[in-house]
Amino acid sequence: MVQSKKQKNLFLAFCLIPTFILFAVFTLYPLFSGLYYSFFDWSGSSQNKEFIGFANYIKLVKDAIIPNTIMHDYFLVVTKVIGIMILALFFAVALTQLKIKEAPFYRIVFFFPNIMSVVVIGILWTFIYNPSLGLVNSGLEFLGLESLAKPWLGDETWALPSLVLPSIWAGIGLFMLMLIGGISNISKSYYEAAEIDGANEWQQFWKVTLPLIWPQIKISILYIVITTLNGSFIIVQVMTGGGPNNATHVMGSYLYQQAFVQYNFGYGATIGVMILILSLLTVLVLQFFMRRDKIEY
Repeated sequence: MVQSKKQKNLFLAFCLIPTFILFAVFTLYPLFSGLYYSFFDWSGSSQNKEFIGFANYIKLVKDAIIPNTIMHDYFLVVTKVIGIMILALFFAVALTQLKIKEAPFYRIVFFFPNIMSVVVIGILWTFIYNPSLGLVNSGLEFLGLESLAKPWLGDETWALPSLVLPSIWAGIGLFMLMLIGGISNISKSYYEAAEIDGANEWQQFWKVTLPLIWPQIKISILYIVITTLNGSFIIVQVMTGGGPNNATHVMGSYLYQQAFVQYNFGYGATIGVMILILSLLTVLVLQFFMRRDKIEY
C-alpha cells in the first residue's frame, strides 16, 4: 500500500509524540526542576523559596561527608562490576557449554532474586547479618571461628563491605541471562574450527566466546555502573540508613537525608546534580576505555 509523505509523517508523529511527552514529564522535567531548585534555599514543604545562587554548590564543595559518599559509591561500583561479571560469566558459560540437564532450573534459581523487591532483599540480608541470630555469625560459630563474628552492619569498618554481598547476589541472574543470550547466538562451527586448530576449552573461551559476547559484557558493565550510582541508596537506606557514623552513606542516601529528613531540599537537589554529572562522566570514560572494533569470524 503506497502512502503519501504526509501520511508517513502523521504516523511517525502518532508514534513519537506520546513517547516524547512521557520522556519530558518523567525525565526532562525532574532534571531541569532539580537544577532549578539547587539555586534556592527551600525546605521542600513551604511556599517560600529564597534564591541563593551558587551557595549550595559552595556548601557541597566544603561538605566533609560528600567525598566519603563518592568513595563509597565507587567502591560499590567496582566491587559489584567485578563480582557480578565474574560470577555471571562463569554461570553463563557453565549452563551453556557444560550441557547440564538441570540448566533451565538453575536459570530460574539464579534469576529469582531479580524479581524480588530491593527492600525485601535488604530486610532479608539484615536478618542474615544479625549479630545474634543471623546465618553469618551462626555459621562462623558452627565452624569454630567465633573470633571472626561481629556486628557486621554496626561495625564502621565492615558495614560498607557487608552491603556488597547482597548487591552481587541480587544482580547475578539478570546479567547471567544476558550473557547466556549472547553465548547461545555463537555458531558452534566456531568452536569446532577452534578445536580442529588445537585450541583447548580455556583458549576457546578467551579467543572465541569472550570477543563475541563483548557487546553484552559492555552493556552489562554500563548498566551496573549506572544503577549503582543512581540506585544503591535503596539498599543502604534499608540495611544501614547510612550509618554507623556515616560509614555507609552513598550520594543517593545522603541526598535523601538532606532533602527528606533534614528538609534541606535545595541542597538535596544540588547533590542530585552532582550525581548526574558524575554518572555521565563515568559512563563517557567507560565508553572510551571499552570501545573496540566489532569482531566477526
